Amino acid sequence: MNQSIGLYRARRTAQNERMVANAARAFWIAAPGHGEIRPESLGPKGPDQVLIRTHYSGISRGTEALVFNGRVPATEYQRMRAPFQEGDFPAPVKYGYSSVGVVEDGPGELAGRRVFALFPHQTRYVVPIEAAHVLPDAVPSGRAVLAANIETALNGVWDAELQRGQRVTVVGAGTVGCLVAWVARSEGGCDVELVDTNPQRAIAAAALGVNFRSASSASPGADVVIHVSGSPTGLDLAFRIAGFEATIVEMSWYGDQVVPLRLGEHFHVQRLILKSSQVGVVARSRRNAWTRRRRMEYAIALLNDPALDTLITGESPFEDLPRVMSQLAASPGDTLCHRIAYV
Repeated sequence: MNQSIGLYRARRTAQNERMVANAARAFWIAAPGHGEIRPESLGPKGPDQVLIRTHYSGISRGTEALVFNGRVPATEYQRMRAPFQEGDFPAPVKYGYSSVGVVEDGPGELAGRRVFALFPHQTRYVVPIEAAHVLPDAVPSGRAVLAANIETALNGVWDAELQRGQRVTVVGAGTVGCLVAWVARSEGGCDVELVDTNPQRAIAAAALGVNFRSASSASPGADVVIHVSGSPTGLDLAFRIAGFEATIVEMSWYGDQVVPLRLGEHFHVQRLILKSSQVGVVARSRRNAWTRRRRMEYAIALLNDPALDTLITGESPFEDLPRVMSQLAASPGDTLCHRIAYV
């Protein structure tokens, strides 16, 4: 009953927004651990911009939980800024980067088209034309909230410089980890094992066509280990299961957490390589030929596989976002990607 009332109010509010050209609402982190929905004034749209009405947004749980809890280190305040972020860390700040909607006002070739943009959680917004990525017909809007995550996964696989047939272990079966495993198998042609402490992740692994192992039974001797768990214990496992002269690609971001490394024991004997990956720039192996826009468009095109719907484990209306974000930041449970629905 409460959810029905919330949806009714959301529809009424959305109808009111349509009557006011510059009206919108956005989710703000007002203080660490506390979010709220605030009114926004969009201002006039320029000739090189588009007005987008949001249909869905996705919560990038790992990063957004760190931001929500005020755990971005002061040294990273500038580097961690989202493309259309407002405010400053730790708060108040409007943060997020996975928005799917329809062009409400723009050039003729874009008007009415479904698009993805790296924008925070907001009902309507104006961005430059080049920031709006048109969705292929084969990619439904609800699945397109994974676009930012699969772009990160794709870049991580490129950083790993995989070769077909290699044994690849992905440690950490969150949303990005699952997508890394799927890309390494489907695009890289590798034999992929997905490792996680949560046995429920075996369901996602099966849907994505990759093998699943618990942390205690992970296979040793991997040619490449890609670490995405965000946990120091996961990184320790990556070191232990890497094979001779293997590469370990670190994709986790730890915020202000200090992470110990086992650089004794077999690190030197195994001649291991530890390599970082971050989505802010195109992987070196592709940088000469690929732009960030081309990478994003390719990542979005990869979302045409219905198997990826298994990674969207929940949905809530926009009005509930303050409560949902607080809950996910405190106790995510079995959540992978949580989708926010707009009217």
